[in-house]
Amino acid sequence: MVCQVQCLRHVDQALGAGAIAIVAQGTEAGGHGGDRSTLPFVPGMADYLVKHSPSTLLLAAGGIADGRGLAAALMLGADGVLVGSRFWASEEALTPRIATDRAMSVTGDETVRTRSIDALRGVPWPQEFSFRIGRNKLTEQWAHREEEATQSFGTLAETYAEARLRQDLDIVVTVVGECVGIIHDRGSAASIVDAMVAEAQSLLMRGATLDFRKTTVNHWFNADAPLAGLCPLGGPAVTLVR
Repeated sequence: MVCQVQCLRHVDQALGAGAIAIVAQGTEAGGHGGDRSTLPFVPGMADYLVKHSPSTLLLAAGGIADGRGLAAALMLGADGVLVGSRFWASEEALTPRIATDRAMSVTGDETVRTRSIDALRGVPWPQEFSFRIGRNKLTEQWAHREEEATQSFGTLAETYAEARLRQDLDIVVTVVGECVGIIHDRGSAASIVDAMVAEAQSLLMRGATLDFRKTTVNHWFNADAPLAGLCPLGGPAVTLVR
């Protein structure tokens, strides 16, 4: 069993149910999810599993669409990744072309996380989960009106169903994550996997050659200070060189 979790509270429930793998889903992910960001959530989850269930695999999810995300997830302590939006825009996916064309024309800024659309459609998701989707006319009108949408539960169900049939993307939302801004084509699933692995391998190998003892420093920099102080706010940049 593979269980997806959005906070540490969910982990014990998943382990108790017999999960052999845990997906730590960050809020950057498309679709239903929570509020935790991938970058701090994954290493926190890795530490938790080391203490409580070291044999359980950890997969990172949320905002991962290329080799950079895969490499980062591995460095954060994950055993692998779960990728959604990138394969949603793959050659083999059943996603309507009109939806992927729109998605590839926007950036990650054009997504929003809200509970309003579920309420208006009459979809009874638990309150702790919100819904990351691409912005459109419907989200512009309703995303920020969650309490009002809850009071109007199901009132747009019929209108939404009709809009889905005619693929009206001003009403029907595109379920996609913040990584939409780095999706630029609709390649085959195999080519996506190959490119992700090759890029991640290249980045990890390059990272292994970095020598942080060699730095190009400006006159204000204290060479004995920790690396966290390399570029203080308002100061000139410090370049790390190999």
